[in-house]
Amino acid sequence: MMNLRPTALDAAGPALFQGSEWDFDKLRRVYDAIEEIAVGELGLDTYPNQIEVITSEQMLDAYASIGLPLMYRHWSFGKRFAREEALYRHGLMGLAYEIVINSNPCISYIMEENSMPMQTLVVAHAAFGHNHFFKNNYLFRQWTDAGGILDYLAFARDFIAHAEERHGVEAVERTLDAAHALMDHGVHRYAKPPKLNLEEERRREEERRLHFERHYDDIWRTTLFSEEKRDEDEVAAAKKRAEVRRQLRLPEENLLYFIEKRAPRLEPWQRELVRIVRHISQYFYPQKQTRLMNEGCATFVHYTIVNRLHEKGLISDGALLEILHSHTSVVCQPDFDDARYSGINPYALGFAMMRDIKRICTEPTDEDRDWFPDIAGNGDPYGTLRHAWANYRDESFILQYLSPRLIRDFRLFKIADIEGADTLQVNAIHDDRGYREIRAALARHYDLARHEPDIQVKDVDLAGDRCLVLSHAVHDGIMLDESQCEAVIDYIAELWRYGVRLEEVDAMSDKVIKTYEEPARR
Repeated sequence: MMNLRPTALDAAGPALFQGSEWDFDKLRRVYDAIEEIAVGELGLDTYPNQIEVITSEQMLDAYASIGLPLMYRHWSFGKRFAREEALYRHGLMGLAYEIVINSNPCISYIMEENSMPMQTLVVAHAAFGHNHFFKNNYLFRQWTDAGGILDYLAFARDFIAHAEERHGVEAVERTLDAAHALMDHGVHRYAKPPKLNLEEERRREEERRLHFERHYDDIWRTTLFSEEKRDEDEVAAAKKRAEVRRQLRLPEENLLYFIEKRAPRLEPWQRELVRIVRHISQYFYPQKQTRLMNEGCATFVHYTIVNRLHEKGLISDGALLEILHSHTSVVCQPDFDDARYSGINPYALGFAMMRDIKRICTEPTDEDRDWFPDIAGNGDPYGTLRHAWANYRDESFILQYLSPRLIRDFRLFKIADIEGADTLQVNAIHDDRGYREIRAALARHYDLARHEPDIQVKDVDLAGDRCLVLSHAVHDGIMLDESQCEAVIDYIAELWRYGVRLEEVDAMSDKVIKTYEEPARR
C-alpha cells in the first residue's frame, strides 16, 4: 500500500522507467509525473490517493464483494468468487487492471501482475480520472459521503458479525438474502438522503436494541380499529384511510426504506441489516447513472496524460505503444454483426465524446458553431470538460453534447420497432431533424428510470390484514418477468411477514393489468 505525496519533479529528463518490470520507486516517479500533468495542465481536483498493489486472487476477492473494502460476509460473495476464479484460471475471463473506490482518500487497487507501462496507465486512469469524477460530479457530491463510507463499512461488518453471534448465521443470512434481492428498489431517486454519520448510526442502533421506534409504534397503534369504527360510513372510512396514507407518506419509492421503518414484525437487528443494505445500494446509485461519463472521463484523462508523458520524453516509444494497444482494445466498438457486439461500448462512446468536445472547443466547424454556440471555438477544452464532468449524468450529457459528427462517425440511426409489424422502419437518419431524434433516443437509452421497474409502495391495508400493496407502472407495454417477480415478492413477504400484493398498472390509463399476491408468513 502506498500513501502518495507529491515530490519535486524535473521539467524534463530521461525516461521514468525502462522495460516492463515495476517497483515502488518507479511507481512513485510515475505518480509524480502524472500528477504534474493532471493538476497543472488538465486542472483536475482529486481526493488524496491511496494506491494498493494486490494479487490476482485479491482482485477476484474485490470483484466478489462488489469492489468495496471492509465488506461484511455473505455466502453470495463466496459463490461469485468461486465462479469467477474458475473462469479466470481456465482463461475464460480476464481481470480488470484496476478497481477504484469512491472514498476519501480515494483507494485504487492495481494488479501486481501489471507491467510498468500498464501501471502508468491505471494510475492515470483511476487515481486521477475516476478520482476527479468522484469528487466533482454533482451526483456523487449530493448522494454519497466519500469521507464516511469506509467507517460505515467497518461499522456494518462488525454489526453483522455480532448479529451472527447473537441470532445465528442462518437467521442473518435469510434477512440479508431478502434485502439483497431488493437492492435496486432500495434507493431514494429524488429526495436527497441524509449524509452518513457513524456516531449517529451507532447511537440509533443502540436505541433499536432497547425498543422499537416510537413513531413506528404510534403509527401501528392507530391500525387496531374497534368494531364501532368498522361500522363508520364509507366517506369517513375513506378519510381515515387517506389520513393513514398521509402519515405513512405514501406512495413511497424506496421499498427497503419503507420496510425498515414500517414492517410490523421485524426485530431491531433485522431493521439494521435492511438499513445497511439500503445505504450500500444508495452508495452505488450515482455510479449506475454515470458509467458512460465516468469511464469516458477516466479514459480521456489517461490518454491525454500518457501522450503528454511521451511528448516530454518521460516514457519510451515502446511503453506508449503497449499502453495504446490496451487503450485501443478498451475503446473498440464492435459492429452490430460482430460476435463481440453487446451494445454501445460506454468506453468507446464516452471517450469519443470527450475528444469531440475538445475538438469543438479548439477546431470547430460551421456545423459545430450552429449546434454548440456556447463552446465552439472557446479555446478552453479542459475547462469545458471539467464543467461537463461536474454537472451532468449520462442521459443529460448525451442530450447536451452528442454532435452530428459523432453520430455520423458511429453510424447511428433510429429504428421504429412497432409491435406486430413484419418489418422495421428507419425513421431518423443523418439530417438536422434526424440528428435530434437520434440524440434524444440514445439519451433515453441511458435513462435509468427506463431500465429499472418503477415499483412503489401504494397502500397498506391497516384496517384489515395489513397487506402491503405495491404498484408497478407499466410503460410501453413492458411487463415484469413473471418468474423473477414472484421470487422477489417472496423476499418482500419474508421481510414484511404479512400479505403482499403487487399490481401492474398501465402508466397512461391507471388500469390494473395483472396482479401478483403472496400470503402472510407465519
